[in-house]
Amino acid sequence: MKALLRYHLMPRMILVAIVDFITDFSAVMVAMFLIYGSAYIAGLGSAQVAVQASVFALVFLAMRFAVGLYDWRCCTELKDVFARTIAAYACGFLVLSLIYYLVPGVQIWRSAAAVGMPLALVVVLATRYLLDHGFQGRVFVRRVLVVGVGDKAARIETLEQRKGQRSFCCVGFMPLPGEVRMVSPGRIIASVNSLRLFSEQNEVDEIVIAPADRRGTLPMQALVECRLAGVRISTYQMFIEKETGRVDPDTLQPDWFLFSQGFPSRGLQEAIKRGFDIVASVCLILLALPLMISTMLAIRLEGRGSPFYLQERVGLRGKPFTLIKFRSMRPDAEKDGRPQWARVHDDRVTTVGQVMRKTRIDELPQLFNVLKGDMSFVGPRPERAFFVEQLAQQIPFYNERHEVKPGITGWAQLNYSYGASVEDAKEKLAFDLYYIKYYSVMRDIVIILQTMRVVVWSQGAR
Repeated sequence: MKALLRYHLMPRMILVAIVDFITDFSAVMVAMFLIYGSAYIAGLGSAQVAVQASVFALVFLAMRFAVGLYDWRCCTELKDVFARTIAAYACGFLVLSLIYYLVPGVQIWRSAAAVGMPLALVVVLATRYLLDHGFQGRVFVRRVLVVGVGDKAARIETLEQRKGQRSFCCVGFMPLPGEVRMVSPGRIIASVNSLRLFSEQNEVDEIVIAPADRRGTLPMQALVECRLAGVRISTYQMFIEKETGRVDPDTLQPDWFLFSQGFPSRGLQEAIKRGFDIVASVCLILLALPLMISTMLAIRLEGRGSPFYLQERVGLRGKPFTLIKFRSMRPDAEKDGRPQWARVHDDRVTTVGQVMRKTRIDELPQLFNVLKGDMSFVGPRPERAFFVEQLAQQIPFYNERHEVKPGITGWAQLNYSYGASVEDAKEKLAFDLYYIKYYSVMRDIVIILQTMRVVVWSQGAR
């Protein structure tokens, strides 16, 4: 993986994105040539044509990213790739139409896009199929040697066998004294005279330090030799973060917060983020106003009670604030006064509420929370004080998620389904801590873009 402005990308996905961009760019260039001819294009100027083709390609690149086409977890099968590619081009068509409307003088785009878009769609699907089935070899798969054979090593072995894009393979597991062996016996390396020589002979790209016991004795001199020879050395947590986009909460220790890379100073980035929140929330409130008014009427027609639901949540640094949502449950949903987790097929949800939850319309009033400054567009989802108190007692480091503003959407919402238990909260914390560690404006943009796939595919709705 590579870090692009603190955003980890798999090498294979970088290549796929580059190929997709070149495909779209080439498709619109071919379309221009077919429609207008070389003489007209030469007269227009190569720079202007290149700019138009680049805008075309960038719009569809952004839309593919938004629907999750560069996330292997969303595209484990060809049918998923096909469905999301169609959705990306449909959304891209709408975005380009808006550009054409706002810039009416750009006449060449309309005809070229009409021919270039279907041409690019076919070629993109064909190249994606070839990349998925023809290039799964050494160039995309890191060879990893794991130091340890205990529970952490076993988790890495399980991760290696996950469905979807394979980004690494384990060449073996090196045991440490006193460890209980939990990996496949046939993959344990009996003895190594020279760790550096073994790494060279087996083309090891990375050595992961994963002892079962923090007090385990490591072959430090041998590891130093490997590091000086150019082999990457990673801790277990570093490896898990890059491979999964989350931390492992079961092995988290205080020194992870103190000594690991990340947790950047957020002065300038927070100012940029706040400026974006204000501008975007005002624009979206104005755009969504007809939809919000219609939703309010639908709620009132269905039953009694206010269309809005006000609830106290825990915000930045533990400060409480009032969250605003459209009411999706009956007014007597908690008639006994005791907070309850939401459930699958919750019978307290109204008919209108089911539609709102599927489409996330019930979250729209939170734009006012963003405008006020209680929330941001991106951040951990705010919880009720009752649940925060319970979860903080059962889950280590749970309160650390309040070091950033809560958000309407977030890294955990993209990567994990709706939380409705202590175990769910623990899993979501793993993603929230990862977000806090690798926080950046670029990551926020990525999360906002990819929220589209959560809404369109109704992931995590309850």
